[in-house]
Amino acid sequence: MDDFVFRNPTKIIFGRGAEAQVGAEAKAFASKVLIHYGGGSVKKSGLFDRVVASLKSAGVACVELGGVAPNPRLALVHEGIALCRKEKVGLVLALGGGSAIDSSKAIAMGVPYAGEVWDFFAGKAELKEALPVATILTIPAAGSEASTASVITNEEGMLKRGFNSELIYPRFSILNPELAFTLPKEQAANGVADIMSHLMERYFTNSRPVELTDRLIEATLRTVIDCAPRVLAKSDDYDAWAELMWSGTIAHNNLLNAGRVGDWGSHDLEHELSAAYDIAHGAGLAVVFPAWMKFAYKHDLARFAQIASRVWGVDNAFMDLERAALTGIERLEGFWQYLGLKVRLSGLGIGAERFGEMADKLSSGGTRQVGNFVKVGKAEALAIYALAL
Repeated sequence: MDDFVFRNPTKIIFGRGAEAQVGAEAKAFASKVLIHYGGGSVKKSGLFDRVVASLKSAGVACVELGGVAPNPRLALVHEGIALCRKEKVGLVLALGGGSAIDSSKAIAMGVPYAGEVWDFFAGKAELKEALPVATILTIPAAGSEASTASVITNEEGMLKRGFNSELIYPRFSILNPELAFTLPKEQAANGVADIMSHLMERYFTNSRPVELTDRLIEATLRTVIDCAPRVLAKSDDYDAWAELMWSGTIAHNNLLNAGRVGDWGSHDLEHELSAAYDIAHGAGLAVVFPAWMKFAYKHDLARFAQIASRVWGVDNAFMDLERAALTGIERLEGFWQYLGLKVRLSGLGIGAERFGEMADKLSSGGTRQVGNFVKVGKAEALAIYALAL
């Protein structure tokens, strides 16, 4: 096990009707908040009005900014920064899933910074301060409600880049599984792929021994595999949504990083894909991750056989490691297809036309590699995208 420091300061408020507590929680941080959200669903569902009422009852004023798109854009972040400065906002409150939360974090980073907020995502500046962020989660997927991460797309060049800092851990996150009842099945399935990918990014590690976190990741994967079909079959299954929502948070709150270094190459590969084609992150991961696995499995056959046995129930996993590894990958693809996800680029209507462009951006013109379990540069990226066809 590698040496590590673990700290997660996000307060989780979990349960039915938990959003009613937002006013009391927000009051501890600010007298005025920005409510940041995506489309109109938070208003149609009544969530927005309930949040405003709770804030007002606690004496907290609010302004709003909607319009967050999947793969959140830098232009809206700029708009949010300007609004927060004008209105003297002290807390950014995200209503929604990972896109709204990531955009909120970027706004919080940019408000006290004199330069261009993209500097942080481009690796040109070190974050020294940020406004506090809070979330009310409606989509179990990205895990951004309790993570250090924000991912933003810069329209200039369509560059999708991530940034991590403990300064953007949400101060509190409200998780009410009832808020996921109205999610479209496609969005729910994309979220499942995102959660599972976060777990597998951590699972594929060169760190040894890591038996405890292996078992924790395997158990969380098994829980997701059990609960995902249940929520798709019965959208108001509270218990299944509760398990899935908490699994999404655990998958990305850094607990499962403890003592190990994950890979994360698949996420970098997918960022180029969704930047180029503006597809949902989970939909892209459902295609990219199995392709990466087919490329990487020979690096550590025993690890791939282990997950095949413990998570997918592959028989005799350690008698023929290669057969077990490949069968595990097939079962992952089969499960995602069962949920309605595509596992090939061709299924998304995407061909090979932009592979060179995506591989060039990922590798910064062939000058860098991504991933930790296996290194992926330009040539490797081209090979993985080809496997994804």
